[in-house]
Amino acid sequence: MSMAQRERLALVAAMSSAGPDAPTLCGGWTVRDLAAHLIVRERRPDAAPGILLKPFAGYLESVQDRVARKPFPELLDLVRTGPPWWSPLKPVDALVNLSEMFVHHEDVRRAGSDWQPRELSDADESQLWNVARRVGKMAYRAAPVPVVLATPDGRRAEVKSAQGAAVTLTGKPSELVLHAFGRDKVRIETAGDEDAVRAVLELDRSF
Repeated sequence: MSMAQRERLALVAAMSSAGPDAPTLCGGWTVRDLAAHLIVRERRPDAAPGILLKPFAGYLESVQDRVARKPFPELLDLVRTGPPWWSPLKPVDALVNLSEMFVHHEDVRRAGSDWQPRELSDADESQLWNVARRVGKMAYRAAPVPVVLATPDGRRAEVKSAQGAAVTLTGKPSELVLHAFGRDKVRIETAGDEDAVRAVLELDRSF
């Protein structure tokens, strides 16, 4: 079973435990809303482009609202079973859904006040390091200074080149991935000029 598949099952378990009306870290979305988003992304190719393309956002919202009205157990089952056989995501599930399932799992876990980071295996953290390096290039593209991602075990990657002294964000790959995806409930350390660090932390990291 791939890490993406394991994170999917863990996400569904977390959703079930939290309940449909529990908050998440995805803006004002509840667990029910998040489940509907995942279902539309994987099962409604007519609406999914609205996730990235603003002209289609209104249609996406209307479809997602209808999906969200399904019974909660049905929503969980649709998320659990993943992309249907005809979905273009099916053959590349382990690749394209790793960050999606991991980040949204943590969106449910960390929405409360008593969360703690999970202890992931070295192999899982290595997979997430690859994600962090790739996603970081998009997340920190507007940074006014160089941005370096680093891990406690010595891995480093410059994800934004620019003039000036670098800002370094250090943490486990899992924490760096979450920060790159715009989450602030993370355990990372920063190093660099105070104003530059503030500018990087206050970036709009959406993409």
